Amino acid sequence: MGDDTPRLRRHHRVLRVVGLVVAVLLVLVVIAGGVGIWTVTRSFPQTSGTVDVPGLTKPVTVSRDDAGVPQLTASTADDLFRAQGFVHAQDRFWEMDFRRHVTAGRLSEMFGASQVPTDTFIRTLGWRTVAEQEVKLLDPTSLRYYQDYADGVNAYLTSHSGAELSLEYAVLGLQNPSYKPEPWTPADSVAWLKAMAWDLRSNLDDEIDRALLATKLKPQQIAELHPRYPYSTHPTITDQGGGNPRTVTPDAKQGATAAADASSASSTDPAAYASQLEQVAASVDALPQLIGPAGDDIGSNSWVVAGSHTASGKPLLANDPHLGAALPSVWYQMGLHCETVNAACPFDVAGFSFSGFPGIIIGHNDRISWGFTNLGPDVADLFVEKVTGNTYEYDGKQLPLQKRTERIRVAGGADVTITVRSTLHGPIVTDIGDDYAVIAKDQAGKLGVPAQQYQLSLAWTALTPGKTANAIFAFDAARDWAGFRAAAEQFQVPSQNLVYADVDGHIGYQAPGLIPVRAGGDGTMPMPGWTSRYGWTGTIPFDQLPSVLDPPAGYIVTANNAAVGPAYPVLLTADWDHGYRANQIELRLARLFGQDKKVTAADMSATQGDTYDANAANLAPVLQKVATGPTASSDLQQAGRLLDGWDHRDTGDSAAAAYFAVFWKELLHDMFGRKLPAGTAPTGGDRWFAVVQSLLSQPDSAWWVDSDLGTTDRDSMIAYAADRAWGKTRTLLGGDPASWRWDTLHTLTLKNASLGESGVAPVEWLFNRGPWHVGGGSSVVDATGWDATVGFTVDRLPSMRMVVDMSDFDKSTWVNLTGASGHAFDAHYTDQTDLWATGRTRPWAFSAAAIRAAATQTLTLRPPR
Repeated sequence: MGDDTPRLRRHHRVLRVVGLVVAVLLVLVVIAGGVGIWTVTRSFPQTSGTVDVPGLTKPVTVSRDDAGVPQLTASTADDLFRAQGFVHAQDRFWEMDFRRHVTAGRLSEMFGASQVPTDTFIRTLGWRTVAEQEVKLLDPTSLRYYQDYADGVNAYLTSHSGAELSLEYAVLGLQNPSYKPEPWTPADSVAWLKAMAWDLRSNLDDEIDRALLATKLKPQQIAELHPRYPYSTHPTITDQGGGNPRTVTPDAKQGATAAADASSASSTDPAAYASQLEQVAASVDALPQLIGPAGDDIGSNSWVVAGSHTASGKPLLANDPHLGAALPSVWYQMGLHCETVNAACPFDVAGFSFSGFPGIIIGHNDRISWGFTNLGPDVADLFVEKVTGNTYEYDGKQLPLQKRTERIRVAGGADVTITVRSTLHGPIVTDIGDDYAVIAKDQAGKLGVPAQQYQLSLAWTALTPGKTANAIFAFDAARDWAGFRAAAEQFQVPSQNLVYADVDGHIGYQAPGLIPVRAGGDGTMPMPGWTSRYGWTGTIPFDQLPSVLDPPAGYIVTANNAAVGPAYPVLLTADWDHGYRANQIELRLARLFGQDKKVTAADMSATQGDTYDANAANLAPVLQKVATGPTASSDLQQAGRLLDGWDHRDTGDSAAAAYFAVFWKELLHDMFGRKLPAGTAPTGGDRWFAVVQSLLSQPDSAWWVDSDLGTTDRDSMIAYAADRAWGKTRTLLGGDPASWRWDTLHTLTLKNASLGESGVAPVEWLFNRGPWHVGGGSSVVDATGWDATVGFTVDRLPSMRMVVDMSDFDKSTWVNLTGASGHAFDAHYTDQTDLWATGRTRPWAFSAAAIRAAATQTLTLRPPR
């Protein structure tokens, strides 16, 4: 039986590296007057005046606005990227250093033996090795830019060390005084692409979930818990493969009411999809989350509207990637401008970058704009291998296992040596996590393999060296749709939905990426690795991936929903997001267009803040009807009255939204969590919306029945959960429902990615901030997601928001989750969070005149004299 804490989530939570004595020392440092202030502030960067930077050939201007967001202007591309490296290091070097230790499997060098399991995982997959190979594949110009960036970072390191780099080094130095950052290299930057790909690894967690479910459930039960994409009611991104971007559910409440009145109905039966499912065995959630927890709500919204629908007559493009809550934000806002844009210096671009990585990832240049959402294709498979000694079977032959040795250096301890074994499919991962052994025995029996021979290998496209590291510069310099598609063709991992707009009025969509073609199977289960019948035979050619330019409707919506219809000739994935957010964005736009409304940037921002909860619209009417039944308790009747008139929006001040969230959490636990295997308890996102929505029309389904709880059908289970939820809400929020608010439960606390969950309160006080009280929720457009197995606090969210106005870039708006600075107590550590939490954005200066007008501080980086 499952519990409320999935086992697969337990390993990654905390870097508990600081003891009580360290905490006491830190408190003394912080409160020790001037000395403490000096320790805290000594890493704050110089943002005005002049700084000599080795390696520059000409001066570079760094103009910062009142949020500390830098705009860099240089004479040459090489100086531009040297300056970007220097400025990133000024504001975010600890974050950069921590990230590169994660991606290289070297956290133990910083934090000691507690991180050996994480390092073992990363070393087994070989992220750093692949990154080093990808550096060798860079075209000469891109390689030069990466080296320029590294030179800029290292120029900063030559004049700063220890607490001068960041306060975190003062903390680390109390436990690991010998630690000193190494020089930055291009491979340090490129390795970040592997972290991106891992955290956006599409359906691998769904495969794991099915595998764990298969230890206890029948195929039909698994099918009910993993329903297909609802093509008949929710939109696809394109019309390819029989898709329909305009298919929407106009009013989910009507469908729910019909379900509430139905005495019996048959559900859609995805048995053909689920009957082939077998277990997988991997504990792949045991890593620090650099982008966010995988699975439900790790997606994004992005849409683009053509000038035929806008007030300006030019396109508008919106994007808000949904990633993990992190401090500092995963994004760093900046502009990169060549004084004169030409072939030698082709950059005039601004947007959101990653610290540690050159260029702009999402944003616009002076001609085009683009946004990302996760495409989510199936790019990883587990293979069952027959291993005997040092060989494995393949097509009737015994092939030697490939072996390599990795030495993990451990701060304060002895080195650890591991041996990594691989087959032609990929590294053997069976021994990495606790759950492998649990499932391996069952899998071996099903496939007729002796348990002692059973091993699993992981095939993943990100472990094949590719050219994604070239693509960012190509996006930043692209001038038109052809140039944008050429850049997209190089963006191989992770596969994204790319939306596009340009100043000439064109809008478009492109899906890029390395997506495997399988000889057999559909990627939803581990396949026999001892035969070529199920192996990968290649990847889908770029020209066969979905692409749209200037669709007749005049707009494109992507929200991780199905990109294509079910008849698409090649398999992208069987596990799309179920499309609730896409449905609501489509509805809002359709209403605006139906009113002959010309859309503005303000309309786009308002849509990003939409809190309509389709799950509530489906389920609340059923609860309300149960609450009027003859056996309804007093508490249940009060719950029904509270929901009367609710608009099903998760606004922060809503009492109904607060109660419904508690009810939803309780229902998931009572209905599923008590019955499911450990590690599979429902988290409450879009898939669970779809599961319960389907079961509403099956009131006698066994999922509603629990003899221990005394529930015999749908209505009795809903009544039981609703009763319990009323009592729990009173405990959480007090006895007066009129005072209940959703945002009292639904709060955001921003935690430092490395030390923010140390378990030592003074350390957490130094680096964490919050809470903020917010609206929104899981799988709504304003996707402030929460995990129903844990509580109501936000752990996934819109990591930034932007709206680009192609009629005048200076009318564009943006906001980051936190601020420009990674330095605790800096004025720009979390100075944008209040705006973000209330759905507001900031002006986005782009033209030279606007940048000058917005500048509050100007720093000149110059060559040493």
